[in-house]
Amino acid sequence: MATTDEFLRDYGVDIRTNGQRRWPDEVKARIVAETLEPGATVNEVARRYGLRANHLSEWRGRARRGELVLPAVLEDDSLCFAPVIVSGPRVPSSQDDPPIQSVSPKPIEIITVAVTIRLDADIGTDRLVEIVRGLETRA
Repeated sequence: MATTDEFLRDYGVDIRTNGQRRWPDEVKARIVAETLEPGATVNEVARRYGLRANHLSEWRGRARRGELVLPAVLEDDSLCFAPVIVSGPRVPSSQDDPPIQSVSPKPIEIITVAVTIRLDADIGTDRLVEIVRGLETRA
């Protein structure tokens, strides 16, 4: 079983020879996000990471002031969809309106910090879900 220091090093925490720890902002943000989970307490989360509760509370204050950006937290492990605005020909309101002309589908574009993916519009739903899940694992 890994020691606390080994565990923290795996997270990217720099532990100096005098015992001081330098926490990357991404790690601080993840830890603060854990304190916001339903039922979690600052003391419990601080103890898990070998922190003092007041130190973790300071990080929470930084997050409230916008000085520490928290990761997006999903309600559950399901996929999260972004809202889509579709514009184009209007939908006929009655039988008298002329039919909508078919428009060639535009490719789907997924843009992340590290990569841009362009897909044919006729990609299957299952394949699209696989790609999105693959991107989640890289994050």
